[in-house]
Amino acid sequence: QVQLVESGGGNVQPGGSLRLSCTISGFPFSIWDMAWVRQAPGKGPEWVSYIGYRGDSTGYSDSVKGRFTISRDNAKSTMYLQMNRLTPEDTALYWCARGRFPSANSPKGRGTQVTVSE
Repeated sequence: QVQLVESGGGNVQPGGSLRLSCTISGFPFSIWDMAWVRQAPGKGPEWVSYIGYRGDSTGYSDSVKGRFTISRDNAKSTMYLQMNRLTPEDTALYWCARGRFPSANSPKGRGTQVTVSE
């Protein structure tokens, strides 16, 4: 059974940091590119970042470039998103998904909520 489970979300003040984790089971994590996607209240999903299956290629949306860092540990079947200098515009439900640019049908987790406010 394919499972993706996110953790690490929470409430943080502007300028703060959070580290999200995504633990995968049920498919060979080490051969798949992976991505983070987010959805803010009242908006559609927004692709945030991807990481290649070996961890040697990454990409970021313009909105997070320079502030967020994606990484992975294939031995632990886990992917991470380090988020720094958070702003209220980063408030969203964040989920991990399989693939570089996941479709609506791609395996994904249920998400973890990130709220940035004073």
